[in-house]
Amino acid sequence: MSSRTIEKADDASAAAAGGGRFAAGADPAKREQIIDGAKRVFMKLGFDGASMNDITREAGVSKGTIYVYFENKEDLFVAMVDRERDRIANDMRNLLAGSEAVEEGLYAFGTSFARHITCPEVVGAMRTVIGVVDRMPSVTRRFFHAAPGNVRHVLGDFVQRHVALGNLVVDDTDLAARQFIEMTSGSFFKFRLFGDLKDVPSEADLDHVTRGAIRVFMAAYGPPATC
Repeated sequence: MSSRTIEKADDASAAAAGGGRFAAGADPAKREQIIDGAKRVFMKLGFDGASMNDITREAGVSKGTIYVYFENKEDLFVAMVDRERDRIANDMRNLLAGSEAVEEGLYAFGTSFARHITCPEVVGAMRTVIGVVDRMPSVTRRFFHAAPGNVRHVLGDFVQRHVALGNLVVDDTDLAARQFIEMTSGSFFKFRLFGDLKDVPSEADLDHVTRGAIRVFMAAYGPPATC
């Protein structure tokens, strides 16, 4: 951990304890403001086309302020990717938290995640991430593999919970989660990413695809029928 990181943590703790203003680099609202501005710039200009000057103007902060929070453009880009990944994962985790029935939870997850992953904002962000995959492979790896802030791990936890309850029989919960995600949103996402699908899928299409995926999933992983 760098001395700068330690200093930020100490400053944040001191501000919280004293109930006063946040120290430089420790205000979460300011950090979000900067990331919001960066996201708009990255989505409009791409990673290579964006500059810290562009982001500074869009975020409405000074250049001195932006460098208190982020080392460089790469650091800011990683923070944006992490935030978007965590936001989607948290939404899916909250959605599944109260699902007692397996098929009810799978349906809610499948339709909601497909909407998330095909909305214009997410598609634009993913196109930006793909644009830097050769130079910044760790960014795409952390988007798809970081735990627990990843939808695959969220769904895997849901599957594991129902395995423990006897509602599913699954040897590899990660594989089962990946299969269900691919069945419900994989084609939609690819079509959106490459421009073949012009908007978020219709409710009828989401319903049709998700119900079909649930039938396949339960045929593979549902509990054995009892006589």
